[in-house]
Amino acid sequence: MGTTKIDRSRVADTALRLLNEVGLDGLSLRAIAKELDVKAPALYWHFKDKQELLDEMATVMYRRTLAEDLPAAFPAGWQEQLVAYNSGLRRMLLRYRDGAKVYGGARFTGTDHADGLETHLRTMVDAGFELWQAVRAGTTAYSYTMGFVSEEQGVHPIPGEQEREGFDVEERARRLARYPLAAAAGEEIFARYDERFEDGLRLIVAGIEARYGGR
Repeated sequence: MGTTKIDRSRVADTALRLLNEVGLDGLSLRAIAKELDVKAPALYWHFKDKQELLDEMATVMYRRTLAEDLPAAFPAGWQEQLVAYNSGLRRMLLRYRDGAKVYGGARFTGTDHADGLETHLRTMVDAGFELWQAVRAGTTAYSYTMGFVSEEQGVHPIPGEQEREGFDVEERARRLARYPLAAAAGEEIFARYDERFEDGLRLIVAGIEARYGGR
């Protein structure tokens, strides 16, 4: 092994690069150390366990969302802010194998998220929402996005590749031929992900408006 200088950021970057090759189950501190050309114990100076590494990876993923997946100027209205943020989040998650699994439940190691969160909550409060309503609206949209991507990545686990075996829509329709509606639904359930995600997100925004009001 060499004497490569490492820090938390470099370890997280390397882990995210390896993620598409080995998936979350195959991602280990030992594999990352080998990629960095260091001994595995060196990583424990930076991360006491895999969860701490996942927290740092999620933080880097969020920073990349800010830099690459969100508009330079956020929309003025809370409705379009919710749509823009969650659409950007989905784009980012889909770039990584098991992206939703890594990101979900992680604890950010920095405060990069606070500025955008404060701005969005202020937009919603100024539009007439109580703070708790604004929080529930945002977390509901976020939960929808995470759930949608988790299902999407269950069918398409590796970015840019075909669905895994067993999800062919035509074969599914043949197996369910006795159930015509259920058979026909496969074309909607396992296809048109971009369209379905956008439509579902708009449904949630409409539901927030219907239940809480707001301008």
